Amino acid sequence: MAHEITRRTFCGSAIAAAATVGGLGASGWAAPLQGAVKCFKNLAPGHIGVRANQRQALDYAVKYGFGGIAPGEGEFENKSAAEIGEWLAMMKDKGVRYGAAGLSVEFRADDERFRSGLTQYPKRAALLKQLGVTRVATWIMPGSNELTYLKNFKQHETRLREAAKVLRDNGIRLGLEFVGPRTSRARFRYPFACAQRDMMELVTAIGTGNVGLLMDSWHWYTSHGTVDELMELSNKDIVHVHVNDAPAGVAVDQQVDNRRGLPVTTGVIDMKGFVNALVKIGYDGPVEVEPFDQELRKLDPDAAVQKTAESLSRVWDLVVV
Repeated sequence: MAHEITRRTFCGSAIAAAATVGGLGASGWAAPLQGAVKCFKNLAPGHIGVRANQRQALDYAVKYGFGGIAPGEGEFENKSAAEIGEWLAMMKDKGVRYGAAGLSVEFRADDERFRSGLTQYPKRAALLKQLGVTRVATWIMPGSNELTYLKNFKQHETRLREAAKVLRDNGIRLGLEFVGPRTSRARFRYPFACAQRDMMELVTAIGTGNVGLLMDSWHWYTSHGTVDELMELSNKDIVHVHVNDAPAGVAVDQQVDNRRGLPVTTGVIDMKGFVNALVKIGYDGPVEVEPFDQELRKLDPDAAVQKTAESLSRVWDLVVV
């Protein structure tokens, strides 16, 4: 998103360039599991260091069995309704849908920048609706050096309510991601919401009916989240999901946000408990990888996408309900 301050920037993580495309055959990863599994594997190339436009992302998704891709709505700002319609027909024909877009309203900065972004947001939200996007997600800074918890809560409540109303008018839900690591909130004088329950307090306070969580397995783990807590939620409470794993040999309260791995690699995060809780509560949205894995970023694009797809298949293999 052009105006979104990403957590990757916040953590100082490098953005790797990738230019070549190799070729290995697809394997059936796209076939949905039978039974209760309603969520789908989603590809966000930027999360794995792969540079791809929407057509390239679609090709990767088809080749490696993803059911969805992250929207790049900026590519469609100057497209006609007919051109957008042709694109959506192509996506439908290939069996690929959209996952969650980012929130392009700058709600973390001063009031002038927030108001300026909010004024422009109805046009962006209308474009998302035209593309069939029904989910938007963003992350919440785990503290402030200026705002106390209560002042920070009120500012987030007020600003995000206004953005959520614009999205609601376009049939779009908003997911909020808490940042769990103790090392992240230790950067700030005044810590802020950094776990499922206190982020749900913010969701409830916003009160627009279309706001929920972006649930990330890394932040769930580093916030000392439990499966029982996940089971307190319902499908309407979760808008988007990220999966990953944590380095072995590092205490949970010493984990650092931009040092992660692909899901089901180290076994530090209880992915079996995490994914089965999501399935049991009927989560029906995108599940995508956000590993901050520098070794993955060194691979050529095809290899990186394939390895990501394989990691999601391991997640799916853990489903027992």
